[in-house]
Amino acid sequence: MTLRHTQGHSEQSRTMKITGKTKICMTIGDPIEHSLSPQMHNANLEAAGLSGKYVFVAGHVALHDLESFIKGVRAMKIHFIGCTLPHKIAIMQYLDEIDEDAKKIGAVNTILNDNGILKGSNTDWLGVVTPLEKLVTLENKTVALLGAGGAARAAVYAVTKKGAKLQIFNRTREKAQLLVDAFGGEAFSLEHLHLVKNADIIINTTSVGMRPQVDETPLPKEFITKNHIVFDAVYTPFETKLLQDAKTKGATIIHGTEMFVNQAAAQIMLYTGQIANQDVMREAIL
Repeated sequence: MTLRHTQGHSEQSRTMKITGKTKICMTIGDPIEHSLSPQMHNANLEAAGLSGKYVFVAGHVALHDLESFIKGVRAMKIHFIGCTLPHKIAIMQYLDEIDEDAKKIGAVNTILNDNGILKGSNTDWLGVVTPLEKLVTLENKTVALLGAGGAARAAVYAVTKKGAKLQIFNRTREKAQLLVDAFGGEAFSLEHLHLVKNADIIINTTSVGMRPQVDETPLPKEFITKNHIVFDAVYTPFETKLLQDAKTKGATIIHGTEMFVNQAAAQIMLYTGQIANQDVMREAIL
């Protein structure tokens, strides 16, 4: 018997590498449909020749279904879970082990299923510190952090862990003070944003500038100088108004994609044991 295929089916048969042995990795959130994690992770797996060993997908999991989901992870022996909002804190109660970094941050974005033991960790802080340390030593540098929400905790932990002096600017000073009480530094309301001029590094952890509000910025342009390093955690659009303003002032800029790629690279090392191909990952999400 001769099996005949169309060209499309033939190409699919040559490239399809998923088997019964393929380990399932996934990211969960609510919502999750916007996530670029599957494209980024699978591009790296393909480049590394690991696309038959692992596959990376996304799962829309509601907060009230989290406990049932974890039971499913155990039953199906899902190898790796990446967590985004709103699960980073709530999921911690269902895990067997949580590393010290995640405990101090108070959130988990990474879960490895180690032979039935669910181990939680946090790579978000590495997504902050790794791009910065390619440019500067953080010890004794003054970091002005904009925002005090969920995204801020990993950034605060990252820079204080490396010995930086922290200033947090937030709409409500009380919320900034809570982070300062936990990690150290100084808390300010937005009325004191002019103090940012004296910082070495500016990090935006607010959602200001994210699509569709692409014309907005969390920081007036006049407060940016050529001596600043400006890091925006927002990665859609690729170059926010904050970064555009910083560039015109001669400041050094770090795109939000660098945080996204570097936290994912740390995850990849965890679940594959191999160094990630960051160039391939950037290309996949850009």
